[in-house]
Amino acid sequence: MKSKNPSQALPVLHHPRSDGAAPANDPGSAPEQVAPEKIEASPVLLPRLLAVLLLPLFFASAVRAQIQVPVGRGIVRLEANRQTRQGDRYVADGDVDVRYLTIRLRADHIEYDPKTYDVLARGHVIFDYNTEHIEAPEGHYNIRTDQGAFLHVRGTINVARRPNPNVLFSTNPISFEADEVDRVAEQTYVFRKAWLTICMPNRPVWKFYSVRSTLKVNDKVVLVRANFRLLKVPLIYLPYASIPASEKVRQSGFLLPEVSDNSVNGFIFGDSYYWAPTDWFDSEVGAQYLSKRGYGQSVDLRAVPEANMNLRIHYYGVEDRGIPGGANGTLIPEGGSEASLLFTSNFGHGWRGVGDLNYLSSLTFRLAFATTFNEATVSEQHSNAFITNNFHGFSLNFAALNYQDFLNAQPETSIVIRSAPEARFSSVDRSFWNKWPVYFGFDSVTGAVRRSDTIIDTAQYVERSEIAPRMTLPLRWGSWFGITSTAGFRFTDYNEQLVNGIPVAQGLVRTDGEFSVELRPPAFERIWDRGKTKWKHVIEPLIVYNYVTGIQDFSRIIRFDEDDTITDTSELESSLTQRFFRKTADGQAEEFLTWRLAAKYYFDPTFGGALVPGQRNVFAALDDITPFAFADQPRRWSPIVSNIKMNYSARYDIQLETDYDFLPNRLAVIGLIGTVHPFQQSFLSLAQFRLNTDPILQPEQNQIRMTAGWGQMNRKGWNTATSFAYDTIQHSLQYEVVQASYNGSCCGISFEYRRLALGPLRNDNQFRAALLIANIGTFGTLRRQERVF
Repeated sequence: MKSKNPSQALPVLHHPRSDGAAPANDPGSAPEQVAPEKIEASPVLLPRLLAVLLLPLFFASAVRAQIQVPVGRGIVRLEANRQTRQGDRYVADGDVDVRYLTIRLRADHIEYDPKTYDVLARGHVIFDYNTEHIEAPEGHYNIRTDQGAFLHVRGTINVARRPNPNVLFSTNPISFEADEVDRVAEQTYVFRKAWLTICMPNRPVWKFYSVRSTLKVNDKVVLVRANFRLLKVPLIYLPYASIPASEKVRQSGFLLPEVSDNSVNGFIFGDSYYWAPTDWFDSEVGAQYLSKRGYGQSVDLRAVPEANMNLRIHYYGVEDRGIPGGANGTLIPEGGSEASLLFTSNFGHGWRGVGDLNYLSSLTFRLAFATTFNEATVSEQHSNAFITNNFHGFSLNFAALNYQDFLNAQPETSIVIRSAPEARFSSVDRSFWNKWPVYFGFDSVTGAVRRSDTIIDTAQYVERSEIAPRMTLPLRWGSWFGITSTAGFRFTDYNEQLVNGIPVAQGLVRTDGEFSVELRPPAFERIWDRGKTKWKHVIEPLIVYNYVTGIQDFSRIIRFDEDDTITDTSELESSLTQRFFRKTADGQAEEFLTWRLAAKYYFDPTFGGALVPGQRNVFAALDDITPFAFADQPRRWSPIVSNIKMNYSARYDIQLETDYDFLPNRLAVIGLIGTVHPFQQSFLSLAQFRLNTDPILQPEQNQIRMTAGWGQMNRKGWNTATSFAYDTIQHSLQYEVVQASYNGSCCGISFEYRRLALGPLRNDNQFRAALLIANIGTFGTLRRQERVF
C-alpha cells in the first residue's frame, strides 16, 4: 500500500513479539495510518533506528521525495528516486541517501528485509560514521546487530592522536584498501588482504600489507602475516604486529628491531618488548646479538603508582667474548654492566625520601660500548639515598652516600668515598628576642665514612661526628648600607687519622673558631629610555672578610668531603657585580646581562702551614673563589675571576668565565659556553675550555666543542645538524657527528656519520640510517636518544 502523502502517513515499526504474533502494523497486513501529531519516538538503540528510516523509503511515491522525521535524539533525513515492494522485500533505487545523526549511507540500489533486518546495497556504496569513511561496489549491513561486510573496499578512518616528542607526528587519517572489510562492532573492523598507510592513498611512500588485520578505532591496529613495504618493495616481514591508533600511545608489544653493523662489534641485531599493563607502569626488556663480541641485555622500568611517588630503573650489560689484544692473539674481554635506580616519594607528615643509585662495573666497559661521546666521557658515579623532614625551621636527614671516580681505564684505578650511614640535624638562623637582631643556628652530623684510592685506604667504617653552632648579627643603615657578621666554632671528632700519610686507628679532635664580616656598600644605578624600552644599569659592590683559626695539624685530617678541607685562613674577598635590565613596552622585564669580577687577598699565604709548596693544594679557602686549582706555592692574591652571563630575548645565551693569575701573569682559565639562534630554525652552540696552568696543578688543556644545525627532530622538510670536539693540545678530533634528515607528511629518513676517538680502547667510524614512520616509530640503526637535535 502506498501513501499518497508520505509526509502525513508513516508506518510504525515494532520489535518482533516474543509470542510470535504479528504486530498490529506488520508489513503483511494493512499499515495503520497515523497523523503526524500522534507519532511518538520510542528510545531504541542506534541500530534499530535505521529500520525506522528505511520503511518510509519503500512506501514513498515513485517521485523523488525528502522525508524528515524526528526520531530519538535526532531527525531522520532520507532521499531516493524510486521505492517499490517485491514480496516481503523492499527495494529503493536512484541515489538513495539516508542520514541520521552522524550516520550516512548512500548507494545506487538498496534492498531491505524487515524480518531479518538485513540491508543489501549495490553500486557506489558509501558508508560514513563519525570519522569512518568506506567506499565499495557492494555491501551488506544488519541494522539490528550493527554488523556488516563490504567487498573491494577503500576508505579512510581518522583516529585521535596525541603528539609524541619521540615519534614523527602526522594528522593524516589511516587509508586502506581491502578485498573485504567486516564491521564486527561499532568501533571494530576486520580487513582481509588489505594494505594500510597514513600516506596519501594515491601515492603512498610506505604501507603495511597483511593477510588479516583488525582495527579498533581510537585503540590499535593488529596485523597478522604482514609485511612493510617501502615504495612497493617488501622490507620487513611481521608475523604479528600491534600499532597504537589513539591518543594512548602506550601499547604493549614488540618494538621495531634494531639492525646495524660495526667493524668492532660486527653484525648487530636487537629487539625489545614493551609492556604497559596499566597507566602508571611500563617496562621495556631487550636483547642484542653482537656477532664479534657476544650478546647484550637491557631493562628499563618506569612506575608512578601515586601522584607523589616515582620509580625508574635502568640496566644494560654485555657478555663479551673479547677482542684480540693479548699475547698470541688471546681475547681481552671488555664486557660489564651499568645500572641506575631513581626513587622519590612523599611519605606524609613532612617526610620525603629519595634514592638515586648508580652502578658502573668498569670504565673500560663504558668506553667500549657507550654509543655517544658524552656518555663515554662520564667517569664519576654518584649514589645517594636519604629521607628528610623539615619542620619549624629545623631539618633532620638520614642518608647513605657513595661517590666513585674512575681515574684510569687500564690499569683501572678509582677513588671511592662513602658516608653511610649518616644523620644530619640543622636549623635555619632564628632570633630569640624581638628587639635584638641576633640570630642563632647550627649544623651537626654523625656517621660512618670511608675513603679508598691509590694512596689512602681507610677502615670500612670510620666514625666522624661534627657540630658547628653560629651566631649572626645583621645591621643596616637605611636602604643603602649593611653589615652582616657571623661568629661560630666547629668541633669534629674522628676515630682515624693520617700518620706519615698512612691511615691509623687513632682518634683525632679538630676544633676551630670562625668569624666573617660581609659589607654591602651602596649600589649605584641608572635608568634611561630608548624609545618605548627602558634600560637599567646597576653596580653592586661586596666586601667579605673571613677568619678561621685553631686547625693545627691539617696534614693529619683524612679528606672525606669539603668540610675536611677547612684550614686556618685570614682573607678578604672583594667583588663587583654589574647588572643590566631591559623593560619593554608590554611590561616584561628581564636581566639580560650580568658581569661579576671577584678576587681574594690572603693575609696568611700558607694557611696556617697547611699549604705544601711544589704540589697541588686544594682547600675550602681556595675553592670558593674558583673551581680550578691555582695554589702550588704560598701566595697573597688569588686569580681575578670574571664571570659574564648574557641571556637576551631568548636568542642569545652566553656564559664566559676567565681566571687571570697575577703570579705567572697569564690568563690561566677560559671557559666559554654559548648558544645562539640567529634565525627561527637555526641554532649554534660553542664551548671552549682552556687550562693554561702549571702542569703540577693540572695538565694543560684546550678543547673546543661546537654544535650547529637547522631545523628540529620532528620538523617537516630538511633538517641537518653537526657536532664535534677538537683537542688543540693533542691535535686530535675526539668525536664528530653529522646528521641529516628529511621528514614528510607520513614518514622521514635520516642519515648519520659518527666518529669516536677515545684513545687506545676505541677508535671507530660509524655510518647509520633510519626510516621514521609517522605515529609508529623509527626503524634502522640511528636511535632517537643519539640525535644531535
